[in-house]
Amino acid sequence: MVSREQHDRMANAIRFLSMDAVEKANSGHPGLPMGAADIATVLFTRFLKFDAKNPHWPDRDRFILSAGHGSMLLYSLLYLTGYEDMTIEEIKNFRQLGSRTAGHPEYGHASGIETTTGPLGQGISNSVGFALGERILNAAFGNDLVDHYTYVLAGDGCLMEGISQEAISLAGHLKLNKLIVFWDNNNISIDGPVTLADSTDQVARFQASGWNAMHVDGHDPEAIAYAIEAARHSDKPTLIAAKTTIGFGAPTKAGTNKVHGSPLGAEEIAGARKFFNWEAPAFEIPSDILSAWRAVGEAGAKKRTEWESRLAKTDAKQRGEFERRNSGKLPQDFDAVIADYKKKLAADKPKVATRKSSEMALEVINGAVPETIGGSADLTGSNNTKTSQTKAITPNDYGQRYVHYGVREHGMAAAMNGLTLHGGIIPYGGTFMCFTDYARPAMRLASLMGIRSIFVMTHDSIGLGEDGPTHQPVEHLAALRAIPNHLVFRPADATEAAECWQLALESEKTPSTLALTRQNLPAVRTEYVAENLCRKGAYELAAAEGGEAAVTIFATGSEIEIALGARTLLQGHGHPTRVVSVPCFELFFKQDQAYREKIIGKAKVKVAIEAGIRQGWDPIIGTDGIFVGMTGFGASGTIEQLYKHFGITAEDAAKAAEARLHAK
Repeated sequence: MVSREQHDRMANAIRFLSMDAVEKANSGHPGLPMGAADIATVLFTRFLKFDAKNPHWPDRDRFILSAGHGSMLLYSLLYLTGYEDMTIEEIKNFRQLGSRTAGHPEYGHASGIETTTGPLGQGISNSVGFALGERILNAAFGNDLVDHYTYVLAGDGCLMEGISQEAISLAGHLKLNKLIVFWDNNNISIDGPVTLADSTDQVARFQASGWNAMHVDGHDPEAIAYAIEAARHSDKPTLIAAKTTIGFGAPTKAGTNKVHGSPLGAEEIAGARKFFNWEAPAFEIPSDILSAWRAVGEAGAKKRTEWESRLAKTDAKQRGEFERRNSGKLPQDFDAVIADYKKKLAADKPKVATRKSSEMALEVINGAVPETIGGSADLTGSNNTKTSQTKAITPNDYGQRYVHYGVREHGMAAAMNGLTLHGGIIPYGGTFMCFTDYARPAMRLASLMGIRSIFVMTHDSIGLGEDGPTHQPVEHLAALRAIPNHLVFRPADATEAAECWQLALESEKTPSTLALTRQNLPAVRTEYVAENLCRKGAYELAAAEGGEAAVTIFATGSEIEIALGARTLLQGHGHPTRVVSVPCFELFFKQDQAYREKIIGKAKVKVAIEAGIRQGWDPIIGTDGIFVGMTGFGASGTIEQLYKHFGITAEDAAKAAEARLHAK
């Protein structure tokens, strides 16, 4: 317990570090740190369980700054509490190239940044995954090892973004009572007062979504502390609507949009120093205040060592499993399990849709990898994401492995990122491929953060048929392939599906999307090969016969069958033709030049077949290559009608290749 005077001086340390850093950078958002400093000070000094010297301790509380534009609040806290990689030099280099103190908090740049925030609404939506992850692991390992809270600071913008409703309704439904959100209720957005655009009663909204919610004075430490204490005893998630003044202490700009996204200016900072009676020069914190903050950072060491003692006393098998899951490493026998499964597929040669072969692979994977948590955005029966091991997680049973996300694609993807970031869990979630449009912001952030979230996207082309062009993805493969650090897998049969799943699970620092068919596909890999052929992104599936290849046909997924049919026609006409399967562009482009050149080959005619748009194929087939695919939107009709209508057939591909051969 600290005195009010001590609290004020500790909070002011946050305010002045923030305003000084923004001023030096001549860029940033000083208003939020100044307004929310009291909330942060109460939380960190009285409630937050963390150890600044051991920032990745698994049972720490998580603090998520959803309003990421107020990044200097978080950076100030990390510096003040003694995180080793957040030095005063980093604070002085706020927003400068190469600094840990990026304009918005970026996961991996510094310890204590739990997730990348900035796109508003993402942090609060990630937090649902963090809080759910805590409950899942608590059910598996008990209170002795897993018992922590997820705290969030969100702004008006976070609550206006539509994703927030998806997130809070899911959290309310699942009764994630260890999720506590502070709403920095300052009534200011960039344009001016929030009332310009919004008049929502946020407390009533959260209550309607199954939350406990209350109003407090965000500048009254005791009121804030009382609200947190009440939240920690609630059986629901809690919103604490903390009424604050943005830019609190700035003599003329406080409470206005002028302090939202611009430096205060020297005159205003001088006025704030006078208002708070803060005499220390820029970037200097009085020694007694810095010592008080450092003591806060060290206080958690006792709880951490107590936790480590409990871990050490845990049954060796249970402890080993807990440590393995938190390390992110797969079980030791995983490769052998996949190898045995591939042998079975080679023998059975199943003719199934890749959404079904994905389910078949998951049945094997979920039996071998207990940390996988599945889910779907209300399309479980279509996405085939549920297996015998994954029963539904409910408010009364967090010990299961399947999340019914409801019709919430964006919220699902963001919650999956939170599950991944929490640690100890590998989430996968499904929807239709065309609805990657709704999930893409969170998919992009997964790529930016470099985390293992796995997105299962079925109904991947016009092959879904009668649902029509609203549901038929044509540009989506290209759009996802355009995201840096994102693996897009489009397997052609059950064996490729198993290999792609293996690669997605092994990929600890890159998220993956599996693009899967509705329609049945024949087995094209009919012999067991120990090597994961998909690992190199592309490989020769069928060699040319009767001489050097005159034609090379490249294809993915469902169009491999068409490519093989075109090869048969061309071979029959005396044109040696090879087929290359390209299940993952990204992995192929990472191979060395010699391998790429070997796979692309020197055939006079290069053809790509994919029931999507051409974009992205030119590095493989060349700008003069033939593309058999889509140039516009799809149409309503049966799959048989549509492929013929759009000219995506073996006959069309063979005819185009022959015409080019004769022209040459």
